[in-house]
Amino acid sequence: MQAKLRRTGLMALSIALGAFGLGFASVPLYRYFCQVTGFGGTTQRGETVPGVLPVAGKTMSVRFDSNVAPGMPWQFKPEHTTQTVEIGARAFTTFIAKNMSDKPVTGTAVFNVTPTQSGIYFTKIQCFCFTEQTLQPGQEVRMPVIYYVDPKILDDPDNKDTQQITLSYTFNPVEPSANRS
Repeated sequence: MQAKLRRTGLMALSIALGAFGLGFASVPLYRYFCQVTGFGGTTQRGETVPGVLPVAGKTMSVRFDSNVAPGMPWQFKPEHTTQTVEIGARAFTTFIAKNMSDKPVTGTAVFNVTPTQSGIYFTKIQCFCFTEQTLQPGQEVRMPVIYYVDPKILDDPDNKDTQQITLSYTFNPVEPSANRS
């Protein structure tokens, strides 16, 4: 009887520890899943345009959206709200951020792409969202994004009606309690 209780207790403890470990692993696993599949509008990250040739006469409108989290004392906006880009060609845009407070503020950008099914075909080569950004009081910076739209989007039946992709960023404070004014 004692051995049976001990075995049941060990099984319960193992299940609890496994569930606890899975809880910690779920965030990075979900992030990896989204990056691989483009799920939820997650864009791809690339070093360069991988031997992709622009598709002559095929263009895509890309719209840029910007937001800051409540309490984040920044102004943040795209330099241009839309661009028409040749599919497969490397493109460049700039966002402008300004710290409106009297102290340094560090932020990090989260992003997504809509329509969500186009995320797997939108690849960022260089982006301010890959690192934390610290702006000094009153400092204004221009932050570049280099990207391309993969020509494979043209062969995807889920994207046959996609005429515009929206790239949206939201800046959040890294240390919300320390950065609020």
